[in-house]
Amino acid sequence: MDDLASIDAHWIWLTIGLALAALELLVPGVYLIWLAVAAFLTGAITFALDPSLPIQIVSFTVLSLITAYAANRFYIEQPIASSDPHMNNRGARLTGQTATVVQAIEEGGTGRVRVGDGEWLADGPPLAAGARVRITGHAGAVLRVEPLVLQAPVDPGDAARRRLEDGGDEA
Repeated sequence: MDDLASIDAHWIWLTIGLALAALELLVPGVYLIWLAVAAFLTGAITFALDPSLPIQIVSFTVLSLITAYAANRFYIEQPIASSDPHMNNRGARLTGQTATVVQAIEEGGTGRVRVGDGEWLADGPPLAAGARVRITGHAGAVLRVEPLVLQAPVDPGDAARRRLEDGGDEA
């Protein structure tokens, strides 16, 4: 036990900081790294000022709170951009897709639509079963839909024919 008493306190804090930094690699969450920073800072304070053990613990606690709060503020102000921001938001991922009504949507009520291999509650204008709809948004687990309006394909020759019928080539 006398061997532990001969170790300088700043080395202990630096070791705790390294252990917390190593745990950060194993445990997801980006939280332990800020405790590691606080341990490193406490080690530096202990090296420079050699405070008593209660002061070291209080400084570690205060520095942990400061670094965790500062990191939280940083991530709120500058969030990490995601390559798939709707990854865990299924309703948002479905927005813009087409679906088929499988249970009629009544006036002021809800019905059911089939999207891919699943069925979802849906609300929107009254629609009969079998109608094609476009998903415009969602409210929780209820999809907002509107009737799908298909446009006829445009024939490039139609515009030229209309110009000739109207009295000449104005192009």
